[in-house]
Amino acid sequence: MTDKIQAVIWDFGGVLTSSPFEAFNRYEAENGLPKDFIRGVNAVNGDTNAWAKLEQSKVNAEEFDELFRKEAEALGHSVPGKDILGLLSGNLRPRVVEALKRCKAKVKVGCITNNAPVGKGAGMQSDEGRASEIERVFGLFDEMIESSKLGIRKPDPRIYALMCEALDVDPKHCVYLDDLGINLKPARAMGMTTIKVLNEDQLLSDLETATGWTLTD
Repeated sequence: MTDKIQAVIWDFGGVLTSSPFEAFNRYEAENGLPKDFIRGVNAVNGDTNAWAKLEQSKVNAEEFDELFRKEAEALGHSVPGKDILGLLSGNLRPRVVEALKRCKAKVKVGCITNNAPVGKGAGMQSDEGRASEIERVFGLFDEMIESSKLGIRKPDPRIYALMCEALDVDPKHCVYLDDLGINLKPARAMGMTTIKVLNEDQLLSDLETATGWTLTD
């Protein structure tokens, strides 16, 4: 589909930055929690739990702190939500940022991010310098959709349709990258070519295969 690609659409956390899941696992190990416990809490009642409410700006950080703690306790461990918020901001992946720039030189690029109204900027950073660095990356996108501003979040099909409308592209001629399979399903159902991001090398290889472009040196 190389000559037909109209846009490459990106998730942010876990794609252009290191995955917060890695930080979750470190926290779990340091605090004697079962591996992937935090993801397990977030998976229960995924459309209405504390995490879902935070990403739609239905609760603030203080309310999330208590709601998440109660959900964790129901599964056997007390975990303050404020601790989880401190784990959300990943580190930029420079090679992936370079691939984004090369895609932008050829077609439109967009970003759909499930984020929360915490920290500094859309990247939810606690550090001012890192927040500025991430803001520069956000500035590369032709269009950006944040769940916390829109009030709907992936995998709601509307959010993908809104991006295609904003970019004025046909989903059948788009590539979409995300690190969560559940977020890829609606995009794939619309006809997008989807890439599940497992790690940096695999992302770059699969994106080069999907586009036919050279994205790394």
